[in-house]
Amino acid sequence: MALHSFDSRLVSGIKSENPGLPETVIGTQGLRKQIRRIGNSWQTPFPGDEVEVHFSGCVEGGACFSSSYAEGTPFRFKLGQNGVIKGWDEGVATMKKGEIAIFIIPPKLAYGELGSPPLIPSDSTLIFEIEMMSWTTIRDITGDGGILKKIMKEGEGWATPREADQVFVKYEARLENGMLVSKSEKGVEFDLGDGFFCPALCKAVKTMRKGEKAELAVKFSYGLRQNGNGATDTNNGVPYDSNLTIELQLVSWKSVIDVTGDKKVVKKIVKFGEGFDHPNEGSLVKILYLGKRRDGTVFEKKGSNEEPFEFTTLEEQADEGLDRAIMTMKRGEQAIVTVSSGHFHGNDASRNANEQLFYEVQLIDFIKEKPFWKMDTKEKIEACERKKNDGNVLFKAGKFWCASTKYEKETNYLEFDHSFTVDEKSTANAIWLSCNLNSAACKLKLGEYLEASRLCMKVLDHDPCNVKALYRRSQAYLRMSELGKAEADIKRALTIDPKNRDVKLLCKELKDKQREYARRQAEIFSTMLSRMA
Repeated sequence: MALHSFDSRLVSGIKSENPGLPETVIGTQGLRKQIRRIGNSWQTPFPGDEVEVHFSGCVEGGACFSSSYAEGTPFRFKLGQNGVIKGWDEGVATMKKGEIAIFIIPPKLAYGELGSPPLIPSDSTLIFEIEMMSWTTIRDITGDGGILKKIMKEGEGWATPREADQVFVKYEARLENGMLVSKSEKGVEFDLGDGFFCPALCKAVKTMRKGEKAELAVKFSYGLRQNGNGATDTNNGVPYDSNLTIELQLVSWKSVIDVTGDKKVVKKIVKFGEGFDHPNEGSLVKILYLGKRRDGTVFEKKGSNEEPFEFTTLEEQADEGLDRAIMTMKRGEQAIVTVSSGHFHGNDASRNANEQLFYEVQLIDFIKEKPFWKMDTKEKIEACERKKNDGNVLFKAGKFWCASTKYEKETNYLEFDHSFTVDEKSTANAIWLSCNLNSAACKLKLGEYLEASRLCMKVLDHDPCNVKALYRRSQAYLRMSELGKAEADIKRALTIDPKNRDVKLLCKELKDKQREYARRQAEIFSTMLSRMA
């Protein structure tokens, strides 16, 4: 593996001594290095990077046999790709930009027993002076050589887009023969999750920083899109089996957050906020927002720069979806919040089931509620009682998630606080039991039956004869079709309170389900017998 075409013009011999810096050993095969000039950065190249160096080389004890300085042109090669002798691959990988170093390379990391006649004899130790000029980062994005990315211009910061984000890029795609396939001079915006043009574009963008420019070498398997049947789609102008070269620039992107985890409330960040803090439940927030429908008509506008709209979070003073999104925002942040059906204020049944609302929101400022740990015991009891009552109001209004959040917060405060007096402890325990039971009722309404049963178990651990806890846990078991467990809880509840009307109704529902289950089992058994016959 030759370094370069050897030049008959020789330069002065290379000194292998550096009184300023000690000699170091690289690896375990005898490669030695002396730095003659320290580099001007902390970074070093990675395998696959395209490096540019100047060098002079000689056989130990002999004259120089090649020099890029003499030729006047730097030497370029891809690091770690077996394009040069092994001593170069290992040594250059340790160099920083601007560094000059002398490498003493043993025969086994150079040309070995064969040498490179007539200039390099067999078993020769080589000495090279190498100057690191620069390198271009090349990354194998897919790990199989399908998409190679060469960074032409470094981006800003450290962040890169995520799968759900919306990106704005400029690109130009060509075939190997130079034919233009697709181009976007003014730029194009698209959701990374939806894809655009070809798979390589999305995969590469997710590795890029803002402002970064890159050149992609794309194999056809990543350059063609597939239709819904899994077949190759060549309608995008890319012939089958054609590789691509794509010049790509990530201009900017908007971070997209799935606030509720079910894509019912989605926040797209237009301008990042300051710091790391954000409002919590009970915070007083100051915002500006403009509410629009899908057709662009404005249905609501609140606040101005002179007089922002103020409200307390999770107090049913704003659309529930918007409320939840604001609790994820930082001070000064601007965002577009999309709220789908099921999260409208007041659960307005008159709205279209497929309707979406769009809020352009800016969080001006917020003041958090006084932390629980800063309150004295009396304030804690009063705050918990107040939050429980707020939760009850929200429950009656059908705001089950908001109500559950309030109940859970108070139970956590009370459960782990040991500063109450005996009398205060009695009051706190009563609130704690009530909040857990109320939260279980919310979970039943939300369809979170396993969580509802868990909350009831906590209550029963403290009060084994609590009929309301047995009733709600049996409801959860019934919805999960755990009929045996439901029956046990119902029997126990009726033993404690034989006249409880709600438990009796649930008992009737259980018996109906048991009969239905028995009927289905009989049908299955009958079918099995008929097939065996």
